[in-house]
Amino acid sequence: MDNVQIAEMFSQMAKILEFKGENPFKIRAYVNAARSIKGLDEELALLYTSGNMGSIPGVGETLQKKIVEMLETGAFEAYERTTGEIPPGIIEIMEVPGIGPKMARLFYEKLGIISIDQLSKAAREHRIRRLPRMGEKQEDRILRSLIRLQQNRDHGRHPIALAMEIAREIKQELASNPHIESVFIVGSLRRKMDTVGGIDLIAFSNEPQKAIISFTGLDNVIEILQTSTTKASLIYKGDIKVELRIVDKECCGSMLQYFTGSREHNIHLRKLALSRGYILNEYGFTDVSSGRQTLCTKEKEVYDFLGLQYFPPELREDRGEIEASLTGKLPQLITKEDIKGDLHIHSNWSDGVNSIEELVQAAIQRGYEYIAITDHSPSTGIANGLSERRLLEHIEEIEHLQEIYDDIRIFSGTECDVRTDGKLDYSNDILERLDIVIAAVHSGLEQDRAKMTRRIIAALENEHVDILAHPTGRKFGRRPAYDLDMDRIMTVAKEKGKALEINSSPWRLDLDDINARKAKEHGVMIAISTDTHTIEHFDNISFGIDVARRSWIEPDDVLNAMNLKEICACLGVPKE
Repeated sequence: MDNVQIAEMFSQMAKILEFKGENPFKIRAYVNAARSIKGLDEELALLYTSGNMGSIPGVGETLQKKIVEMLETGAFEAYERTTGEIPPGIIEIMEVPGIGPKMARLFYEKLGIISIDQLSKAAREHRIRRLPRMGEKQEDRILRSLIRLQQNRDHGRHPIALAMEIAREIKQELASNPHIESVFIVGSLRRKMDTVGGIDLIAFSNEPQKAIISFTGLDNVIEILQTSTTKASLIYKGDIKVELRIVDKECCGSMLQYFTGSREHNIHLRKLALSRGYILNEYGFTDVSSGRQTLCTKEKEVYDFLGLQYFPPELREDRGEIEASLTGKLPQLITKEDIKGDLHIHSNWSDGVNSIEELVQAAIQRGYEYIAITDHSPSTGIANGLSERRLLEHIEEIEHLQEIYDDIRIFSGTECDVRTDGKLDYSNDILERLDIVIAAVHSGLEQDRAKMTRRIIAALENEHVDILAHPTGRKFGRRPAYDLDMDRIMTVAKEKGKALEINSSPWRLDLDDINARKAKEHGVMIAISTDTHTIEHFDNISFGIDVARRSWIEPDDVLNAMNLKEICACLGVPKE
């Protein structure tokens, strides 16, 4: 078992214990341990083999023994025993957004609810609203959560971070195979869509059948769906479909272009080719009149043949890119090298793992000109949000570190909760003391469209707010975006000079590419930030950049592509 799996086991254990009404100190121990493990830079297996298990913050000897048990046996006996003491459907109920262990226990004790179906039926029959501390609005929120959760699960897609990790694992294994010369990731994953239905690969091989046998014989194959001499599809660990095609090297460029897609982009290219007297397919171009075939060994040759600029894969969605190329108006897309700093970072003052100084040092190593330390405000109690007194101490700590580190600008900031009425967690007097203020919604996610829109607009109208974090609140596999009028919000953001965030957490990627493109069209600045909670999260910036590139975003559209002088002027703070 790896770190993620062990942390998840501890998180689940905490929920089950809370459902059962166990000792709160025991529950908190599991919660803290899960958080610490998620933030570790090293694998638990390495800490175990090196005898350094005692170095895990907040994990005592008892829980260390349970970690060792999972590492050695792949099992967690206490979890299995405790899980067996409750109805199996309870765990699924506790995963519904807005329902925690205490509420699940209420439903179980008062209504005997032990499954999602029973919960849905009780909500539709209006039995939830009659329970203590419930009511009509709470019942309606639960029903909507259940509907959206089902829609989310039925979607059957996988976040790009998970899919890319698996694709690279498979690619590395296949590339070392003597029967396979080269392997390429294609399809929606190459176009960097935020979620994908599966993984598509193409490869060269002089012995296609042996290559296919090697592919279907990989260690983590769960089920083989289809196989032939040049193509196979299967289900891989993580329940993801993977397809491999063996293609001819002499038409590699055409194959790479064709199987990258998108379908709509390819259809447009084929129409363009036909208008010029050619048929375009995965093998290349065929002259309609003479039948002469032109093969493309390089992908760029496909576009050159049609008189088009080469399209980065992220743009190939038939959203105007072909017309833009024909008129010489393709955007100069943002790259990782354009990013000068990170404006959304959490330290161990709230729910981050690392100290502010450790984060500063990591940012310097990445060549950043500036970072913003934006720990949570009080309403996010579960994240150890800062009281006003602690926030003032936080500012002093940053000022102290700034005196030590003169090769990077450290902005003092906050991720300040927007309350359900649109008011901010801190007073204006406190916000005025900060260099940067990020407004964020973390609660009351079931508000209707009108209320949520008014709530966010109220925050954007505060003179101290600079950025709206993860604007639609979605989390892959956990909850969809909440309902709000994005056009209205973008209009206000433009009027008030506020930026909207592309949150680079691979579980959020919010704004998505559609809304980020819309923000660009509104003239709203974008901040591509990582929402870092541990140093390794800094590297998630690449996922946010992928979203931005799919959104046609250029360096001039991005707040943290500004150099230090420019962003200080934009924020109205001194450079030093």
